[in-house]
Amino acid sequence: MIQKRVIGALILREVLTRYGRHNIGFLWMIIEPMLFTGGITLIYNMRHVQHGALSATQFILTGYSAILIWRNIPNRVMGCLDPNLSLLFHRMVKPLDIFLARIILEASGAGMSFVVLSIIFIAFGAVHFPVDVLMVIGAWVLLVWYSAALSLLVAAWAVQTEIMDRVFHIFQYLMIGFSGTFFLVDWLPSAAQEVVLFLPTVHCNEMLRFGFYGPVEKFHFDLGYVVMFNIVLTLIGLAQVRYISGKVGPE
Repeated sequence: MIQKRVIGALILREVLTRYGRHNIGFLWMIIEPMLFTGGITLIYNMRHVQHGALSATQFILTGYSAILIWRNIPNRVMGCLDPNLSLLFHRMVKPLDIFLARIILEASGAGMSFVVLSIIFIAFGAVHFPVDVLMVIGAWVLLVWYSAALSLLVAAWAVQTEIMDRVFHIFQYLMIGFSGTFFLVDWLPSAAQEVVLFLPTVHCNEMLRFGFYGPVEKFHFDLGYVVMFNIVLTLIGLAQVRYISGKVGPE
């Protein structure tokens, strides 16, 4: 209960610090990712891009909304401990609380952006209502879980070595091409399919698109694999956070 109040206070503090009380304030948390995804969608539609049975709007809505999760959450969490070390003066505040506050804030913004954009596109007939809402929610939850676990791990490593920040950004750029954002697994040769299916983001993207659009294409995903991957990654991440918690303190 105490940790819940601590995390809530940290989220409120982060919102006020980042967005302030002026103009539209915290609504930027939703509008910023909407503008990014909406802008990319507009560009693709202007080029009349068609992805199999999926329109450009359908493809970009799912793909780029997913990118905002697995890129933004780790980027915001990694390195967030240094500017907030003074908070550790308070005995109830732990590094994990600071990390979780950032994770919840970023996941909430990206999630609400995805919902609002989906409603807008559905209202204008650009996409249809999801065929399987539970599948869409499940894919989104798994993607947030993966991103949160990855965030804990890289944030803990960033405390231990400064090079982590540079290396991880390069890794993320490379991941864009393999994450399932620009392709469906079924479009790839068999050998390439086996390789990309090691990545949980590919499974999540396939699940998300299947839930949204139904069997208009053949989708490849393994729910059990993603769950086991996330469990292992979470345990490693929590272990690393616990390790660095005894080594950092207020300055």
